Amino acid sequence: MSTVALGLPRPGVRPGRAGDVSAVADPSRPASPYLLDRFGRRARDLRVSLTDRCNLRCTYCMPAEGLDWMPQDQVLSDDELLRLMRVAVERLGVEEIRFTGGEPLLRKGIVDLVRETALLRPRPEISLTTNGIGFARRAADFADAGLDRINISLDTLRSDTFTTLTRRPRHADVLAALAAATEAGLRPVKINAVLLRGVNDHEAVDLLAFALEHGYHLRFIEQMPLDAGHSWQRSSMITADEIQQRLQERFELLPHPAPRDGAPAELFDVAGYSTDGAPATVGIIASVTRPFCGDCDRTRLTADGQIRNCLFARSETDLRAALRSGADDEQLADLWRGAMWSKLPGHGIDDPSFLQPDRPMSAIGG
Repeated sequence: MSTVALGLPRPGVRPGRAGDVSAVADPSRPASPYLLDRFGRRARDLRVSLTDRCNLRCTYCMPAEGLDWMPQDQVLSDDELLRLMRVAVERLGVEEIRFTGGEPLLRKGIVDLVRETALLRPRPEISLTTNGIGFARRAADFADAGLDRINISLDTLRSDTFTTLTRRPRHADVLAALAAATEAGLRPVKINAVLLRGVNDHEAVDLLAFALEHGYHLRFIEQMPLDAGHSWQRSSMITADEIQQRLQERFELLPHPAPRDGAPAELFDVAGYSTDGAPATVGIIASVTRPFCGDCDRTRLTADGQIRNCLFARSETDLRAALRSGADDEQLADLWRGAMWSKLPGHGIDDPSFLQPDRPMSAIGG
């Protein structure tokens, strides 16, 4: 995949062989160690995809037969991952690292990766986004290793609907993961939920009632154009406005007073409810209908070592080739800075020229 749309050279790299790390000065880029872009944003949050593989087959993500997984020799090793995360934290000012996938729990040695990440200085906040399959028996290990927070996907409270959505009968495993995360002290335990029209959209109120009962923090996510089959249609998507309307049939939602500070979820206080002594909240991540690109503070590293400056980017910058061809830490850092400097002002989903990324969500990392 080309690293810059329109066929231009990668920012900060002379055109040439793969892995060439000869810097080309961009006079418009300030002499800053941080991950800045032309629009005044700074990336502090690193999303690290550990694998493109998954043990579920969610209908809005991938086909029933799965996908062609990355060849193992293309996937970053643990040592390579740790080196790039160290560069991000020590040289680029990254403050939070979130492990994603695919399904990150399928990565062998993930607990050790968390433990080593917790040793970085300054220590980043460490979180995990997972479907929860198999997490319950390892929750205490993750907490002991230094995991701070967890997001677990749960789109339905019905086991039959779960099987329809994911093509796997593992609903009980997800519920067990939520309970185990709470028991291990990984608070707040967050739930990610995607509503699909005619499938589980009638469960919005029930999902929030469940979260309030158990002290979980629920986040609804608008379905995004990141499915492997490229079948997403805006006209069939459950919008943020619809989600709010459905929740307000039973709950009073109030604007959350705290500033958003780049967080993807727009928060609402649920009147009359509390969680851990604070007002209970529900969030809506409206990437499509209420984009928050202007406050985005994220940078993404795929499992095969590509930097993506936007979830919907159609270009990538190859750190793996540079790393494996002998680049030093500052060369890697400057490649990363160049990748972020080229970030567009927004994802452009509403633009008629918008094209869905070639990679699906499972290969990009959530």
